[in-house]
Amino acid sequence: MATINDKKLTVITTHINADFDALASMLAAQKLYPGSIVVLPGSYEKNLRNFFIKSMAYLFNMADIKDIDFSNIKKLVLVDTKQTSRIGKFASILKQPDLEVHIYDHHPAMANDIKGDYEVNLLTGATVSILTEIIKKKRIGLSPDEATILCLGIYEDTGSFTFSSTTETDFVAAAFLVSRGANLDIVSNLIDREISAEQVGLLNDMFQAAMHHNINGIEIVTTCVTTDDYLPDFSFVVHKMVKMENIRVMFALALMGKKVYIVARSRMPEVDVGTILTPFGGGGHSFAASATIKDKTLAQTEHELIEELYKSIKPKKWAKDLMSSPPIMIGSDISCKDANNFLTRYNVNALLVTEKSGDKGDKDGKSGLVGFISRQIIEKALYHKLDYVEVKEYMTTEMSVVGSDADLSEIQKKIIENKQRLLPVVDDDVIKGVITRTDLLNALVRQAQDSATDSLDRQTEKVHARTRNVVKFMNERISERLMNILKTSGETASELGYRAYVVGGFVRDLFLYRANEDIDIVIEGDGIAFAKKYAEKFNARIHVYEKFGTAVIIFPDGFKIDVASARMEYYKFPAALPTVEMSSIKLDLFRRDFTVNTLAIHINQNRFGVLIDFFGAQRDIKRKSIRALHNLSFVEDPTRAFRAIRFEQRFGFTIGKLTSGLINNAIKMGFFKRLSGRRVFNELRQILEEENPVPAVKGLYDYNLLKAIHPSIKINEDLVSLLNSVKKVLSWHDLLFLEDLYMKWIVYFLALVRHCDDKTSDEICARFELSPQYKTIICEERFQAEKCLLALERTASVKDGFLYRQIYGFKTELILYMMAVTKQKRIKKSISRYFTRLRYVTTSITGKQLIKMGFKPGPIFGEIIEAALYAKLDGDLKTANDELVFARNYVSKL
Repeated sequence: MATINDKKLTVITTHINADFDALASMLAAQKLYPGSIVVLPGSYEKNLRNFFIKSMAYLFNMADIKDIDFSNIKKLVLVDTKQTSRIGKFASILKQPDLEVHIYDHHPAMANDIKGDYEVNLLTGATVSILTEIIKKKRIGLSPDEATILCLGIYEDTGSFTFSSTTETDFVAAAFLVSRGANLDIVSNLIDREISAEQVGLLNDMFQAAMHHNINGIEIVTTCVTTDDYLPDFSFVVHKMVKMENIRVMFALALMGKKVYIVARSRMPEVDVGTILTPFGGGGHSFAASATIKDKTLAQTEHELIEELYKSIKPKKWAKDLMSSPPIMIGSDISCKDANNFLTRYNVNALLVTEKSGDKGDKDGKSGLVGFISRQIIEKALYHKLDYVEVKEYMTTEMSVVGSDADLSEIQKKIIENKQRLLPVVDDDVIKGVITRTDLLNALVRQAQDSATDSLDRQTEKVHARTRNVVKFMNERISERLMNILKTSGETASELGYRAYVVGGFVRDLFLYRANEDIDIVIEGDGIAFAKKYAEKFNARIHVYEKFGTAVIIFPDGFKIDVASARMEYYKFPAALPTVEMSSIKLDLFRRDFTVNTLAIHINQNRFGVLIDFFGAQRDIKRKSIRALHNLSFVEDPTRAFRAIRFEQRFGFTIGKLTSGLINNAIKMGFFKRLSGRRVFNELRQILEEENPVPAVKGLYDYNLLKAIHPSIKINEDLVSLLNSVKKVLSWHDLLFLEDLYMKWIVYFLALVRHCDDKTSDEICARFELSPQYKTIICEERFQAEKCLLALERTASVKDGFLYRQIYGFKTELILYMMAVTKQKRIKKSISRYFTRLRYVTTSITGKQLIKMGFKPGPIFGEIIEAALYAKLDGDLKTANDELVFARNYVSKL
């Protein structure tokens, strides 16, 4: 065996930060070069060192680099590397004229590779696989311990044969080593080692510092951490993070002591991490590489790395590579029927719409792009007999475009975030082509290198929706009782084999931090059967509506929850009531009015608290935007326009540009005229019951919807002032905390029709099909109240008795209406006095007292008591005796 004092040394070495493949390759090379000395060039992984020291050191003829006289080295055998920067001090002897260099490596060739006198370079998963094949061919014997070390190198560098770099050679080499007694238990224990407390801390720091970069269309994750001392097994921690987060490309930088260590992993062919780390003195494979940097700060290294990433990473796909050209375009004045013919003729699902007519636009493509229209919208328009309506009435006008040099990331973001069926490619106002969702999908599929976990998720997830678990948030926001109702509802649904969801305003308001206990549950299955079973289990009763597949569960204390079977609706003609069919949760949510109302939370036991968002509701809530789900939404149900305005004002949101245009189109097309008066009234009533309906009423006027009440009703300064006055009066009344109930909406409605005469008022009540109770208030008692108010305003000094006589008998709504209408402060104060004090004043005179005084029972008793009350209100009577004296005097004057 050679010693370090020999004059002609053969030294076997590898790269700094040696891993198991490097160690195994050195041992294999030692078998090929008898008499050689194994020397590590620098640091190596702690796990490797512990294993080596404790169990396998005897297999190596190893020396410390400090004890080697470099001038005696005549043959240098490099394994698992051929980079000058990665072999430490051994780089200093490469130019010695009498030095012979042998190289065994599996890394791709690089421009600055060391040139050996003898080289074996093969693209395998592990370098030791190459050397094992040579040992096998030369029939060199291996002990079980040696076979174990060699096998360990193969397992580590191939990820237990799961890395894409694994080749047939690796499998064959491993099989040979197993036949030579390799102990796979030892291999398994070292490969699948547990993470230490120190590593957990480092991993947490890496998670916290993770940054996502979009570099030429490729998502790159970088993380930078600092530790006072060198922490071994950094690559192992990086591998853990990559695996846990399913990261495609990652660069981890760690300042340990005075050196910066970089470990990189890539699962994308566009990112060759070995090439990228070469300028940093590192190297490796296209999929795994590392580097060690001296004399640079962490921030400096990170900055240089980002610059190198922008230089090295080239996007695989540009818009010009994906687009279909020339684009199929139609003019905005083309009818829906003709547009349908174009869709069929060219076998496409959407068309660009330009200002000029023609099937292909101008030859130079400079037609003004104004929107696009989909097959789905066209088909719905034809279904509603809108064949000859121009497409500009229903086209989507809110759309994004890209230039021909846009990368895949930008294309993906604009199509997916905007739910855009096709994306125009425009350069200098010239429409070059279009990219469809299918084009994007094909590009992403080609790019994707999905893991087994991804595949499993796609197989088990039947629908494409944004999901996240919100149980913790629910526990913070929802009362214990409501949580229990949701859980027991989910359990009951599971017993029946149904999926159950809480949906609609309850979920929306949960994320708007608004109180809402109106629970709506949707069942994928028979909602009525669910309601019956739930009511039976929890001693509740139900009301069933067979036609719609809905039910109301009523608890003993009166609390209610609404239950519906998941359903879809279609409309036989514009503004009709919907026809209902059974459906899935996704279609059930799609029938709803606006995206913000399409959130659902799973309440079955196995998925309790999973939020489902099919239509970007969370995004629109965050953006404070009201958006319709499809372009014919207001054709099918024009009353949605009233709800859009109501929600806009209630939440402080804004109606989206496209949605606003669709409302205006529905008004222009006269669809509101087809609505029954009762449906319009129900929507108007809900608006007037809002906390502050005044802005919504203004919104109705802005959209020309007040004419749905009556053409004569218009917004002006007087009406706005009156509505604001109503709001102040109602706020005043509510702060009194009186027990008398009143209908808030009626007071606002009376204000709206204030200037309508009796004939117009009758017309309004008839159109709205109001009940006799409401008609009496609006068409009769309102005029009486206005006459009463006029009398009060014309009286110079209003005494309490007179005030009482005028107001007594009017409903609360009419009294509040008078208080809001009057502009005289003294009259407001007088009405306020009646409301808070006078109406509770009574006399102490009784019928028995009058009989004792010798009066015969009859109508005279009522006259006496009434007269005494008015005198008392005016301050003329102070005591009970005064009242009796007044009664005698009153009768004596008759």
